[in-house]
Amino acid sequence: MRDFLKKSGLIGLSVLLGVLLSVHLSAIANQESKQTIPYEDLQLLASVFGKIKSNYVEEVSDEKLIREAINGMVRGLDPHSEFLVGKELEDLKISTQGKFGGLGIEVTTEDGVVKVVSPIEDTPAFRAGIQAGDLIIKIDETVTRGLPLTKAVEMMRGKPGTRVKLTVARKDEPAPLEFNIKREIINVKSVIAKIIEPNYGYIRVRNFQERTGEEVANAVRAFYQEAPLKGLILDVRSDPGGLLEQAVAVSAVFLPREQLIVYTQGRVADARMELKSRRSDYIRNPIAKDYIADLPEAIKIVPMVVLIDAGSASAAEIVAGALQDHKRATLMGAPSFGKGSVQTVMKVDDQHMLKLTTAHYFTPSGRSIQAKGIDPDILIDDGRDILRVREANLQSHLETPNNGETTKAAPTEENDNEEEGKSEEKPRIKPVRFEFGGEKDFQLEQALNQLKGLPVLLTRENAEEDEAAAPKDTTKE
Repeated sequence: MRDFLKKSGLIGLSVLLGVLLSVHLSAIANQESKQTIPYEDLQLLASVFGKIKSNYVEEVSDEKLIREAINGMVRGLDPHSEFLVGKELEDLKISTQGKFGGLGIEVTTEDGVVKVVSPIEDTPAFRAGIQAGDLIIKIDETVTRGLPLTKAVEMMRGKPGTRVKLTVARKDEPAPLEFNIKREIINVKSVIAKIIEPNYGYIRVRNFQERTGEEVANAVRAFYQEAPLKGLILDVRSDPGGLLEQAVAVSAVFLPREQLIVYTQGRVADARMELKSRRSDYIRNPIAKDYIADLPEAIKIVPMVVLIDAGSASAAEIVAGALQDHKRATLMGAPSFGKGSVQTVMKVDDQHMLKLTTAHYFTPSGRSIQAKGIDPDILIDDGRDILRVREANLQSHLETPNNGETTKAAPTEENDNEEEGKSEEKPRIKPVRFEFGGEKDFQLEQALNQLKGLPVLLTRENAEEDEAAAPKDTTKE
């Protein structure tokens, strides 16, 4: 038994050392490292490996143990770093191209449970009634607590036409809710654009995919072919983010050339960048057409409102922060999610890749987004159940950098009340189910008022009171 234990431990140690060294070499891009391998800690890991191999109730393969050790190591860093293999690599590609078979839910994890960030509009999950903030406690008959997020996503995706049952815990609901949902091909259209009133344009960016910048530019071009704009609303509410260069591209549509959009700071030279509104920072292909170059100059000065909420994350926050810092747009809505970290995908070997957090984002004025988010210039409460979970609420989140140091993330509104030792009962407004950009979109209505110079209502409750006080038209037809 002792020989077996030693043999198992040595095998595990050698394999793990190989993976660690491979990751390490990729992370520093073949530069010389001054770090030493923690041999004693790896001996401890190898000892645990051997004990599991010899004593666990069921036989476990070496591959599974090594994979789970690596997954645990990476997941323990922050909520956004991942070890990618097979299905995970495919999912990464899907997220940038926007097409897959599934339900249409953006998810994260909180305390080991899968949590809904936002249902994607016009998808099976959205139509079934899944809401932001829902905790998915079971997928079919599998309990999600402790389940890796990638595995949970894999279980929810599948062949179109097949069904999956989600058991959901929802705040203020006394018992779990069950949803039996049929999978469909999810084509996540990145950009939706329309004229909401004569001379007033509306562009909604759902997420930042490979062609988002070009699609936004095309929308602007189409607007001006119809008529000059008096105002424009850019809607990135519940936009989970996506590709960095596409955030730069969308910002560049509305900013003059060579304006700083975002900069990053990390430990290695490759993680330190300044990205500006210039062609080389949003188009990778040197011979591709610059789709922003021929846009009407008026788009750089037309009055703008950017709508954000607690689901606006990462790339969406970069755009909002850049336009706010350059005083190019008025931000309205709710404070954003607060994901201000950069993930770099690194090759480990031919079958494995590592998505690793390598830097922090900063807005042009030097503000960190991480665990703080972007505050709107005008806070608009539309009465929806605004997503409460933010980056600062996620387990193992990175703290807010401050002049090279880190500070504790500010407590949430709910924690403030707890620390003061009192609970203030707030009047609840009846939630409204609506489509972003639709008729019942209160925040959009107030954004339009802002552009027109009309009074802006800060809460839908006030709007309902005004409506109730207004004279009623009793004419019948």
